[in-house]
Amino acid sequence: MNRFEGREGPIRLGMVGGGQGAMIGSVHRIAARLDGHFSLVAGALSSTPEKALASAREVGLPEDRTYTDYVEMAKREARLKDGIEAVAIAAPNHMHYPVAREFLKRGIHVICDKPLAGTLQDAKKLAKAAESSEALFVLTHNYTGYPMVREARERVARGDLGEIRLVQVEYPQDWLGDVPAPDNKQAAWRTDPERSGPGGATGDIGTHAYNIARFVTGLELEALAADLQAFVPGRPIDDNAHVMLRFRGGARGMLWCSQVAAGCENALRLRVFGTKAGVEWRHDEPERLRVTPMGGPVSIVTRGSASSGEAAGRLTRVPAGHPEGFFEAFANIYAEAAAAIRAARTGAAPDAAVTYPTIADGVEGVAFVDACVRSSKRNAAWVSL
Repeated sequence: MNRFEGREGPIRLGMVGGGQGAMIGSVHRIAARLDGHFSLVAGALSSTPEKALASAREVGLPEDRTYTDYVEMAKREARLKDGIEAVAIAAPNHMHYPVAREFLKRGIHVICDKPLAGTLQDAKKLAKAAESSEALFVLTHNYTGYPMVREARERVARGDLGEIRLVQVEYPQDWLGDVPAPDNKQAAWRTDPERSGPGGATGDIGTHAYNIARFVTGLELEALAADLQAFVPGRPIDDNAHVMLRFRGGARGMLWCSQVAAGCENALRLRVFGTKAGVEWRHDEPERLRVTPMGGPVSIVTRGSASSGEAAGRLTRVPAGHPEGFFEAFANIYAEAAAAIRAARTGAAPDAAVTYPTIADGVEGVAFVDACVRSSKRNAAWVSL
């Protein structure tokens, strides 16, 4: 029986992690409420009682729906008549599997930050838990929520680029270019393999780069060769990676991710080249898609313009010239999740146009990191996922 059948109004949302000082928690909360689809009603925002309560007060949660133990939260919320329908997980990587498992087995939909898990073993366990649950699983690879990324995907799918030959994707940052301050908690867990998993930059941002390349092109990876480095002395996991990609069908690609590239803030860029044309999307110019026909004039497609298609239009809120950015793209993932959850309330099939990263995308992302680590240990040998 569908425990949410007959419910109306905003989807009741809970959150685990993402308390005071956690940027990604704020991003999830803003994205969830931007379109009015969700209402945050409960949370285990920290495992420290004082911080959990203080964080809950900041976001307006009542004390009786504030938890320090996610297991207690999952059990109690599942019993409540007005309990949560979905939970957002904004905790460090190693917590994704145990937290998601508790909510999935109680039929509560999961919206989880990436990567799916700290290790490939946990990712596969979580996939099995999701398969045996009636709940939906949504992974917040938020860059796939940009309208012009959807535009690029639509153009590839309808054959505008011809047969894909080359895929170039990069994601450089510089915020971990030196030993971080002792009180920098975000840096601390991201550079700790016990909490982040075996991949540093590859797990944190390389998974984003790989996911957007796969999302736009639809190509399946056959093998990769990775050269991982830890440039900062004493760092136990990679802070830079160069990865060669071989796709099924013959296309070739290169992926570079770095957190030590001086002067790069969040410079995600994707370029795809086919036999007829190429496209380029940059995160610092998210409203524009550069289209380069073979032997023809370069054109710039902008969000909300007559030159963009249905896929981009679905995720566009305001007219062209009124910028949309990071929060809106993240909110688009939440909006797609909401559409699927509302359909699940009645047992109806969601709109076929609804698209969001799934548990399968999550497993593949962690498998990508695992393969990069294995390859690098073998002097950048070619390995498969």
